[in-house]
Amino acid sequence: MTPTWHAAMISPQQDFDGAPRLRKEFRLEEGHGAVVKATLRATAFGVYEAFINGAPVGVDVLSPGWSSYEWRLRYRTYDVTALVAPSTVIGVELGNGWYRGRLAWHGESNLYGSELGFYGQLDIEYADGHVQSVASDGTWQAGPSATTFNEIYDGQAIDARRTQPGWTKPGFGGGGWTGVREVEFDAGRLAEPVGPPVVRAGVVKPVRVFTSPAGKTLVDFGQNLVGWLRFTVQGGPGEVITLRHAEVLEDGELGVRPLRSAKATDTFILSGGQDFFEPTKTFHGFRYAEVTGWPGTLTEDSLEAVVVHSELERTGTFECSNELVNQLHRNIVWGLRGNFLDLPTDCPQRDERLGWTGDIAVFAPTAAFLYDVKDFLQDWLLDLAAEQEAADGLVPITVPDILKYCPQPPEFPKPESSALWSEASVWVPWALWEAYGDVGVLENQYASMASHTRRVEGLLSPTGLWDQGFQFGDWLDPDAAPDEPWAAKADTGVVATACLYRTACITAQTARLLGKTDDAAYFEQLAGRVRASFAEHYVAADGTIRSDCTTVYALAIAFDVLHTEGLREFAGNRLAELVRDNNYRVSTGFAGTPFITHALTDTGHADEAYRLLLEESCPSWLYPVTMGATTVWERWDSMLPDGTINPGEMTSFNHYALGAVADWMHKAVGGIRPLAPGYGKVRIAPLPGVGIDWARTSLKTPHGTVSVEWRLDGGALHVEATVPDGVEADVDLPGREPFTVQGGTHRFTADAGLLAT
Repeated sequence: MTPTWHAAMISPQQDFDGAPRLRKEFRLEEGHGAVVKATLRATAFGVYEAFINGAPVGVDVLSPGWSSYEWRLRYRTYDVTALVAPSTVIGVELGNGWYRGRLAWHGESNLYGSELGFYGQLDIEYADGHVQSVASDGTWQAGPSATTFNEIYDGQAIDARRTQPGWTKPGFGGGGWTGVREVEFDAGRLAEPVGPPVVRAGVVKPVRVFTSPAGKTLVDFGQNLVGWLRFTVQGGPGEVITLRHAEVLEDGELGVRPLRSAKATDTFILSGGQDFFEPTKTFHGFRYAEVTGWPGTLTEDSLEAVVVHSELERTGTFECSNELVNQLHRNIVWGLRGNFLDLPTDCPQRDERLGWTGDIAVFAPTAAFLYDVKDFLQDWLLDLAAEQEAADGLVPITVPDILKYCPQPPEFPKPESSALWSEASVWVPWALWEAYGDVGVLENQYASMASHTRRVEGLLSPTGLWDQGFQFGDWLDPDAAPDEPWAAKADTGVVATACLYRTACITAQTARLLGKTDDAAYFEQLAGRVRASFAEHYVAADGTIRSDCTTVYALAIAFDVLHTEGLREFAGNRLAELVRDNNYRVSTGFAGTPFITHALTDTGHADEAYRLLLEESCPSWLYPVTMGATTVWERWDSMLPDGTINPGEMTSFNHYALGAVADWMHKAVGGIRPLAPGYGKVRIAPLPGVGIDWARTSLKTPHGTVSVEWRLDGGALHVEATVPDGVEADVDLPGREPFTVQGGTHRFTADAGLLAT
């Protein structure tokens, strides 16, 4: 139900170092009986933390998060019945957040506005039905906090000498407080969030405190994570503790070059008493911290890392006999956790942390297996649709799109739809439909899906190909030079046209599901024309596809672009040959990597797929694991074999996109895939291969948990599968005719001698 608002957006009369506090003290109205329910709704220009009578109103942090503020400013709702008292204080502390803080590598700040603000309302319902509303207005007070600096990229500074105890409780009389003023705000932008809040999701303790070659005190947490450090400490008044963060070490010191201009530094000034520090107005991507100024001896018990990301339920698991593969899967999970902080970002550490659309376009199926991300991604898709509508159907490369506000060099191409990146408008809703079976996702996003597909149709050349304009293409091809990530082997037109074919097919299927028969026919015809143009201009008479590299064959097979079985068989054989010729090292970038193992197994080349997965030399999925990685890297060689950081200007050690291989691990190695949306019907078809002797996989579906466990024993393959009641499963095992089972736990045996070797 839409609330009735009486609030105004209020801003402090002074900025108070970018972290002002606001408070309102009032008394409960008498004569209406007991309080039955008290509900606080709150949002801000910036980020906020809210308290009632000294207690936090919720477990969320960094609220209201980052959305396309021009059209959607989300508010959070809290049940605070247990917190109100006859004399009550609402206290709020603000920070710059994404609204006013600097964003992207251009160094721009105030992209959405220059003033911080709070908008909130506490509704108190009494036994007789009376409702008392206490809303943000010009009667509130504003004052200073202990925070003297805060930026998402650069960190937070806290001066404990400025702490004012009791400011969130009745009777406070601290100095330095002034008034507020009401500022202009269109309440039509208010939106109830679809997605979950950002929360403290866990704690990681240090595994080692040591001294670097330069004499610095370093702390290793054993895991590359996203969040901040917190601790309680006592030292002399005015003493300063400084924390610097980094994902890796280079030559034994913090490797900070990949951060670019992000300072990732927190500073704490001690009061002289016992101080508790937790910098909740920033976040960092790090495994290591450099600590200076610590009073006394720093030990593993002195501080802890708080893991911060959106509140998500874990749904999918995978484990096998190969420990390197298990670590790869853990790295993929941690990469998701670090980058699903209110929206799906590319990286969590440098001066970027943007919602790049290409990354999630290919990773969405993996994400939807590992966690329940339906609401999380639906919320983000609302911003995508809003940005797209404002840009005449153009899906931007980042959502929210702050790049439209940033200065670009003259040679930078004019913004236009970009293959794979703009495909997020179609591929992400479809991934959610397949994972959860909620047609509402498609209904909500259909206009966006159709708008994108029609816009790209208008970009086609006279040949019917998407071969004009700038494309990211097979971004970060491992054979490209470090500072030329666009210089891939795969022809950009081949990549783009293949992506459009898949997009047109999905849009047509969506239209048919929604009963839009005319649209369905239109997009089916578009798909047919694109497929024919692809065959005419990109496929030679002998079946060779232009640029003759792994990515073009992987996409052509995975997207079913090739129009005859003979061409598909040739493409599969050629793909396998190229993989073998490259000694099973990865040769694909962002476009080809998520699909190459699928393409291999779908054309009967499971051995090549397994050997590609299990290769340990660079570039490969397991090379970073052998180098000690605990998250997925942006580049296959973000760290070189000699332990130095890749010389490219763009290098992240927490980038989930290349971890999209987990989708194949779950479906092919694990053996679980949907045959109906939301796993209303499933396929049980584990495909063992050399190098893995057993695997177990499970998934919480909307209908219950599906699990498959298999092991090789001598010449036999033993499988145990659990299917939820009411769900039918098609079982396909090597050497046996496919058959169907109903809900329950089942055990099967097949001839292991028929497996790929």
